[in-house]
Amino acid sequence: MDSKSSSKTKTVGVIGVGSFGTAIANMLASKNPVMVYARKPEVVEEINLQHTAQGKALNENIVASLDPEELCKTCDILFFMVPSSGFQEVVRNFAPFLFPYHLIIHGTKGLCLNLKEGETLDTVQKIGRNQLLTMSEVILHETVAVRVGCLAGPNLSKELTLGQPAATVIASKYNEVILEGQSLLRSEKFQVYGNSDIIGVEISGVLKNIIAIASGALAGLGLGENAKGLLISRGMVEMIHLGNALGGSIKSVMGLAGIGDLVATCNSVHSRNFTVGYRLAKGDTLEQIMGDMEEVAEGINTVRVMKAFLETAELRAPITENLYRVLFEDLEIEEALQFLMKYPFNVDVDFV
Repeated sequence: MDSKSSSKTKTVGVIGVGSFGTAIANMLASKNPVMVYARKPEVVEEINLQHTAQGKALNENIVASLDPEELCKTCDILFFMVPSSGFQEVVRNFAPFLFPYHLIIHGTKGLCLNLKEGETLDTVQKIGRNQLLTMSEVILHETVAVRVGCLAGPNLSKELTLGQPAATVIASKYNEVILEGQSLLRSEKFQVYGNSDIIGVEISGVLKNIIAIASGALAGLGLGENAKGLLISRGMVEMIHLGNALGGSIKSVMGLAGIGDLVATCNSVHSRNFTVGYRLAKGDTLEQIMGDMEEVAEGINTVRVMKAFLETAELRAPITENLYRVLFEDLEIEEALQFLMKYPFNVDVDFV
């Protein structure tokens, strides 16, 4: 396979300068030159002249570009860090300039719908696994890239920016992708593990956002740590069943990208998904919350997608189903909680 010069001397590309993309770019820039992609000319100018991105400090080892072709020519290794809502569009913009020698790692926790032209989630109502694409599947579907991986774990952007200790998982079918990612990102304060189950890792990162919204709602209602412990443990069971139905393994859910990320986001006011649930419990509408938030809370769309998938797969996922009713059918959070407390779970653990 054609491979260009080593990552030790090659500029690394980062697509997206949101809070997570900025944090990853800074971490990468401690070892290598970094080129970031932003769509707005004023953001590119700010980065290149002031070494900040929308007010966030950037390493002086970072430059910015508006041009996907420039990034692809300059960088053999690319980190895609854009929201799932715009992920497919951005990948398509880069696709003409990508080659099999490019190595791609994404950090997006979401799902993309693979529907026929003119179809939407509202018109199809039910969604099968073949109509759902993880972000790695989007990259493989839209480009000629082969060596693809994902980055997932308890990686709250604010804590990464502050240099606090953390860890992540890089998952890929290709060991080379894992080793490259570890070499580029690992430091004394950031551990990087590997996992060959890329689908399981991606699905874990997606599903935990649902439970994080519910956890925020519990916090907003002031219902205490016992209730949160109940939610997280039942949420993990739900993640395992859904993850298995979507093609992931139990081991990935039990690891850093699953339970590790779940615990972090269910306990953090810095989590966007936690914030959505908290504000809903305090009386804000979903429209108000989405209008105020600077960045997307991926769990909102994930709830809609998974509700449609559940109807096709004939599975029950009480937390997801009731959260859907809270978000989109005006069910009161207190009513949803009462339903969950009365739901007839017969056993504690039913997946081993």
